[in-house]
Amino acid sequence: MDVMQFLVYLSLCTICALSKPTDKKERVHHDPQLSDKVHDDAQNFEYDHDAFLGAEEAKTFDQLTPEESKERLGMIVDKIDSDKDGFVTEGELKAWIKKAQKKYIYDNVERQWHEFDLNQDGVISWDEYRNVTYGTYLDDPDPDDGFNYKQMMIRDERRFKMADKDGDHIATKEEFTAFLHPEEFDYMKDIVVLETMEDIDKNGDGIIDLEEYIGDMYSHDGDTEEPEWVKTERQQFVEFRDKNRDGKMDKEETKDWILPSDYDHAEAEARHLVYESDQNKDGKLTREEVVDKYDLFVGSQATDFGEALVRHDEF
Repeated sequence: MDVMQFLVYLSLCTICALSKPTDKKERVHHDPQLSDKVHDDAQNFEYDHDAFLGAEEAKTFDQLTPEESKERLGMIVDKIDSDKDGFVTEGELKAWIKKAQKKYIYDNVERQWHEFDLNQDGVISWDEYRNVTYGTYLDDPDPDDGFNYKQMMIRDERRFKMADKDGDHIATKEEFTAFLHPEEFDYMKDIVVLETMEDIDKNGDGIIDLEEYIGDMYSHDGDTEEPEWVKTERQQFVEFRDKNRDGKMDKEETKDWILPSDYDHAEAEARHLVYESDQNKDGKLTREEVVDKYDLFVGSQATDFGEALVRHDEF
């Protein structure tokens, strides 16, 4: 595995070349989309299937008979009912939907886990991560690629320590996930903001001024005329980013920019699924109520096969 490729993938704010004049670097972290389908129940329930299962798993259910879909959906309901009281609430459904949509993150962590857990003790120490990631690169004072590996290692160690909630200098799988994907964890969001500000704040004064903000997205490269989107970004900075109108973005203003409090799609979808399935209108769902509306939750395109066309492991 190419170490630098991994570092570029890992870091949210990687030290990298300036964008091409017509390209725009995206710093804002949005929740992943629940589906790229149109949400129109009058036409089909494909959006709901993607939201509930994740797009890839939804394809699996398309290959099952209705009976098999209902059976597997019943098993999923048992998993969603986290307090095991026999009911699925909006909160439990929302948590499940978020988990389904972020499954790609956890799949990535699984792929990386065994590479870093060198002694196979079920946790990853900082030393294990450092040795695998940087190896002998720290011994080269003048690397060919020009990267400052020591500086990058210091940043990684700081992030690792923040992800290590109990301060024991080793990362559980959950802590390692927070280290690799800090934007997904509330207690890690400050480090996302800090790393972003460090990358953009070229003069090191702890704030982001207009030219630093633009310079992070766009390099003139000798051009005398800025593209229209750059002019729009200048206006965005003045009118919306710099909330207190002091000509710069501080930590809180930067956080509002890169970690916006967007509309919660998972919460809206959970509310929709409960509304459509709650037969007795008590605000929560039984296993039977969910399975009765299986076409809304998971669907099935195979209607005349005795067995699934394709077998997959349980979701």
